[in-house]
Amino acid sequence: MYLEFFESKGHLAMKSFSLVPHNDKSLLLINAGMAPLKPYFTGQEIPPRRRVTTCQKCVRTGDIENVGKTARHLTFFEMLGNFSFGDYFKHEAIAWSWEFLTEVLGLEKDRLYPSIYGEDEEAFEIWNKEIGVPADRITRFYRDENGECDNFWEHGAGPCGPCSEIYYDRGIKYGCGKPDCKVGCDCDRFMEVWNNVFTQFNGDGKGGYEELKQKNIDTGMGLERLAVVMQDVDSVFDIDTMKAIRDKICELSHKEYHVNDKDDVSIRLITDHIRSSTFMISDGILPSNEGRGYVLRRLMRRAARHGRLLGIEGKFLADLSNVVIEESKDGYPELYDNREFIFKVLTEEEEKFNKTIDMGLSILTDMAKELTDNGKKVLSGEDSFKLYDTYGFPLDLTKEILEEKGLELDEEGFERCMQEQREKARDARKTTNYMGADATVYDDIDVIITSKFDGYDKTELQSEITVLTTETEVVEALSDGEKGTVIVNVTPFYATMGGQVGDKGIITIGDSKFVVEDTIKLKGGRIGHVGYMESGALKVGDKVTLKVDDILRADTCKNHSATHLLQKALKIVLGEHVKQAGSLVTPDRLRFDFTHFASISREELDKVEAIVNEEIAKSIPVVTDVMNKDEAKKTGAMALFDDKYADDVRVVSMGEFSKELCGGTHVANTADIRMFKIVSEAGVASGVRRIEALTGNGVLNYYKELEATLHEACKAAKTDVAGVVKKIETLNEEIKTLASENDKLKNKLAKDSLGDVMSQVKEVKGYKVLATKVENVDMNALRNLGDQLKEKIGSGVVLVASKVGEDKVNLIAMATDDAVKAGAHAGNLIKEVAALVGGGGGGRPNMAQAGGKNPAGIEALLAKTYEIVESQIK
Repeated sequence: MYLEFFESKGHLAMKSFSLVPHNDKSLLLINAGMAPLKPYFTGQEIPPRRRVTTCQKCVRTGDIENVGKTARHLTFFEMLGNFSFGDYFKHEAIAWSWEFLTEVLGLEKDRLYPSIYGEDEEAFEIWNKEIGVPADRITRFYRDENGECDNFWEHGAGPCGPCSEIYYDRGIKYGCGKPDCKVGCDCDRFMEVWNNVFTQFNGDGKGGYEELKQKNIDTGMGLERLAVVMQDVDSVFDIDTMKAIRDKICELSHKEYHVNDKDDVSIRLITDHIRSSTFMISDGILPSNEGRGYVLRRLMRRAARHGRLLGIEGKFLADLSNVVIEESKDGYPELYDNREFIFKVLTEEEEKFNKTIDMGLSILTDMAKELTDNGKKVLSGEDSFKLYDTYGFPLDLTKEILEEKGLELDEEGFERCMQEQREKARDARKTTNYMGADATVYDDIDVIITSKFDGYDKTELQSEITVLTTETEVVEALSDGEKGTVIVNVTPFYATMGGQVGDKGIITIGDSKFVVEDTIKLKGGRIGHVGYMESGALKVGDKVTLKVDDILRADTCKNHSATHLLQKALKIVLGEHVKQAGSLVTPDRLRFDFTHFASISREELDKVEAIVNEEIAKSIPVVTDVMNKDEAKKTGAMALFDDKYADDVRVVSMGEFSKELCGGTHVANTADIRMFKIVSEAGVASGVRRIEALTGNGVLNYYKELEATLHEACKAAKTDVAGVVKKIETLNEEIKTLASENDKLKNKLAKDSLGDVMSQVKEVKGYKVLATKVENVDMNALRNLGDQLKEKIGSGVVLVASKVGEDKVNLIAMATDDAVKAGAHAGNLIKEVAALVGGGGGGRPNMAQAGGKNPAGIEALLAKTYEIVESQIK
């Protein structure tokens, strides 16, 4: 309805962008409708039309701690927006917002209350004189004592301007009851349903403003809030799409909404978090310990934990996600397409969390016992943060358990640790400007200049130079020895994109030669040829010849086409859940990252490799068709679910075996790949595996190197190829025998060096304690010696120290089971005494080890051992 309305006003309706920002390091996730459109607002790129409208999925986690506790806060929401890039401005934006709300939606005019920035007289005149809203129903908001105002949008230095919101009066039943309740009150009576941002100025960040030549409109309207008004329900958690999820949670937990406040918090939190999680996974985000993956993991684990609080047994997130998908698949069909993958990620992470939370409970129990044993009452912020960050153990659960035991938590210390982590995350985003990217020489290029790639079927052509730059400025010419970038109208050079590296080659005119070391994709559809002038000079306007390195391009094509075959083979062998999570295609090799939740066996890798080589041997023509994006998806072509494709896309087909949306370069026939060899496979992140492989001459060179290595090994082992395996087995047996004899000798020497140590045994509170030393014994032999002494004393504690060389100390401590039950703790003992020899360590109650670097402290350490054990045993 909203999109159709603005289409009737000349707007281009665009589909929601991915939640993963594209070329914007200032954001972890798309958090507003205008966020993906920033290049159009800044003029860095030309928009597909001057008027655009979207319904954009968004995730904000700034107020995550309030989600569930209130009926307002959400992390996931949909933002309706209409945007003007230098086209219409206040008059049209205000008139259309009023028309949509009153005529299309049929909202009563006398229940709508506009607000404006206090000093925006132009907006006031439009509302009052043109729309006809009485002056007493138009609220002015001014800057506060800090110079801030909700009705003036600005983000540091850059584009900014006044806002005009529209509030809907929901009636006195939602009000606070105060006689002066009005627009701006904190109660739920007056709900903001529309916000027009008039990007009118360029701010310097210090209070100075200049009028923009190109004024823009940025409208934001939360779909969930609008639904609250239209459906006349209490909150966003009562609208139809949210209620379906909420009801499923109640069904699984056997709880009712609005019966118990504590349960309601959990029900609302899960309702919201499962929406965010489902959409994030669908857009290719996977749970991890950093960046947007950490945001996802936190959302999923909060939801899982609140499910436990509600009494939901077993895994349940995938069931809830299915409700989200059913409610949203019409607007976001990719949810349905990716459903099995989404369920798999949710289930795997939920299983991990169930294990880690049990582990966290165990660790917290040990921490609490240690506090009690040492007569302390407060758990340190560092320990509570370790539980939170490493084991996903929620802070409020830590507090609750500690309170049950009469203990407290150092919340200030926890917050310090949390702030340190936030600062690390902020630094990792490397934010330097509005787009979160470092300013470059390319920002100075005229926005109307663009480039066309024409290199799918050719590697050489002529074109005109439109831009030249050095590393620091846009110039008119490049001369001998200078480094720089060349931009032309049309180029056969492929720019780095979609995992495929950019082409290399040369650009020439007469005797002048520019060596292209890399080809890069720049904003605004420009292609940059980066390199250096080997001879002569180039100037803007020159008609030059561009020639790609044919050999490197051909090898890159082999690896790219093989990547397509590899992805399909992985789906056949491992399952349909396999999705691309990253790739790198170079002339030398290919690297393919994909989603899979278990290690891959040698047998499975062999099957994958065999399937790819079978398809290569079939000599299948590689056919590329250009078609409409929707038509392409109907053909079954695979697409990256976090990519934003143009309306017309290239579909690369290798018979019926593989069909993918791809803008890269490929071989003409699978036979051109010649051969395929997997050289490595490993896990690179949670739920992500990586394969590296070779094709063509790369495989031949790989086997040549293996053959050379094999001959070197034969030479070293003094045998031939046929006998090398047998020779290695024989040598390994000899080494094993010698090592065993060596260990026996070490243990004997260690035991002999002790002499009669039983005379050093002291009785402490009914238990035997032995603290002694030996010379030059490594840790393995020391552990064996400790076991022997523990068995010899029968009941008690053993600590053995060994000076190794001039500046190294090895320590081992052991306690028998009955001594541990009485309070003895080898880990705590060794942690304390290790400090006396300049070291550290720890371990379990029954066994621990440590190292040090100050042998002079050994005697003091031995004496201290008896004191510590005496304090431990109750």
